[in-house]
Amino acid sequence: MKAGLRHALAGAAAVAIALAAPAAANGPSDAELMADATSTGDVLTYGMGPQAQRFSPLQTLSSENVAKLVPVFSSSLGGEKQRGQEAQPIVYDGTIYVTGSYSRVFAFDARTGEEKWQYDARLPDGIMPCCDVVNRGAAIYGDKIIFATLDARLVALNRITGKVVWNKQIADYQAGYSATAAPIIVKGMVITGNSGGEFGVVGAVEARDVNTGELIWHRPVIEGHMGTLRGKDNGITGKTNASWPGDTWKTGGGATWLGGTYDPETNLLFFGTGNPAPWNSHLRKGDNLYTASTLAIDPDTGAIKWSFQTTPHDGWDFDGVNEFIPFDATIDGKPMKLGAKADRNGYFFILDRTNGKFLGAHRFVMQTTWASGFDKKGRPIYIDANRPGPPSAEKGTTVFASPSFLGGKNWMPMAYSQSTGLFYIPSNDWGMDIWNEPIAYKKGAAYLGAGFTIKPIAEDHIGALRAMDPKTGKIVWEYKNKAPLWGGVLTTAGNLVFTGTPEGYLKAFDAKTGKELWKFQTGSGVVGSPVTWEQDGEQYVAVMSGWGGAVPLWGGEVAKTFKDINQGGSLWVFKLPKS
Repeated sequence: MKAGLRHALAGAAAVAIALAAPAAANGPSDAELMADATSTGDVLTYGMGPQAQRFSPLQTLSSENVAKLVPVFSSSLGGEKQRGQEAQPIVYDGTIYVTGSYSRVFAFDARTGEEKWQYDARLPDGIMPCCDVVNRGAAIYGDKIIFATLDARLVALNRITGKVVWNKQIADYQAGYSATAAPIIVKGMVITGNSGGEFGVVGAVEARDVNTGELIWHRPVIEGHMGTLRGKDNGITGKTNASWPGDTWKTGGGATWLGGTYDPETNLLFFGTGNPAPWNSHLRKGDNLYTASTLAIDPDTGAIKWSFQTTPHDGWDFDGVNEFIPFDATIDGKPMKLGAKADRNGYFFILDRTNGKFLGAHRFVMQTTWASGFDKKGRPIYIDANRPGPPSAEKGTTVFASPSFLGGKNWMPMAYSQSTGLFYIPSNDWGMDIWNEPIAYKKGAAYLGAGFTIKPIAEDHIGALRAMDPKTGKIVWEYKNKAPLWGGVLTTAGNLVFTGTPEGYLKAFDAKTGKELWKFQTGSGVVGSPVTWEQDGEQYVAVMSGWGGAVPLWGGEVAKTFKDINQGGSLWVFKLPKS
């Protein structure tokens, strides 16, 4: 046989093998990720769509029949690392992918719960996560599963085998950086933030090539720091010393630790930024841009298009990282492109998502002692007596502040229903005694300059799931829970809202009335985010179970409400029984 013919036949055979290979060798594309909110046979993105509304159009499971919901299987994460399971599952091609505490990834068969593979990141001894060893989820693209680790790395795994495709360091863990958020993928780029605001890091958002992990752009979110685009300088963020005195901007905090959302209509990424460092506000005069803010970022260049600061000159650790959810509504007869954010500071914000214009702020918790509201320009009306006092040689004046630093809403994502037009907010009613202390920056050391004790403010509850009308700012209904709520929310066209409780329950509520319709005891606190999808003609619901996160670490006097909750680590999957 001639060499040319032999090579041609070999090439044809290779093509035939490739064509015969299962579709699973490829995987979700950019277009499929952007359509995730309307596709019902999978869950491809954190938030069930790039806008992260966490709304499913499925109606097979409804408020009429949810009481019949039963478990299909429970899959254990095993080992001794069972604490703080805050992840949202990803579902694709008959497989459920979940991340676990201590930077682990699992692939389970979506029909049987059998484990397909497990990946454990090799974490160094010196990691410094401020708020437990959690991970909130992975991203999927093509043949890859991508997630962040506690030693500030981004890892891509082959989704079929669990083998490492690439592994990139995104920051220095020895300086206090870490990473816990689920990445977001836009236009073939994996886009992530960073964690570590309690260590005087510099918050940033960056984009990497999803196939190679190579850096495309890097955008610090503290003014004075230089951004980059394809290896070249790309402009300083803000204006140096405009709202930070001296060198305070160099260790300014503002960690982007929750990740972001994306709006294809405006081609904007929305990332929230965390607290300024240190907590002691008397050491950093000014608004301290762009901490405690929402930033709109151009995904192609990393340029900041607009910003809105929810707590200028924050003195209470009111991170502004909470998710900004795009939605459309008609207000006063005018169709508008809006975005909503339930902030840690206790206020629910409505902005024009095209330009960041402030349209309203509504209190969604029992009390906000730090401010009485917001003026027409969108600035808080501070109650000056309730800012912690400046320290002298020892601690400064103690004040009582509400919400506590754990927030009116913390990381746990809310949901928006396209059916009811309501937002469903997992909130907490609590306060704290807080005081300032002297502090100086030291690399890798906690950079707070404050002390605190969290206290309850109500006899019958701490947690409260609240349905809020964004057009009026009114709370339509609320469900009160004795222990804090620390898990995400799911809503569906079947008139349902799902969320979990630290007491171990996954619960379903009537989306219009708030009536509790169903609950199931998972054996440990539910602090993950539930999802739903259609498989083999049936609707499924899944959630992670495993108590942990920041609450048991920092709970103070409220800890008695959850002192008997057991840790755990498992994936629970439910469906209706076949008639």
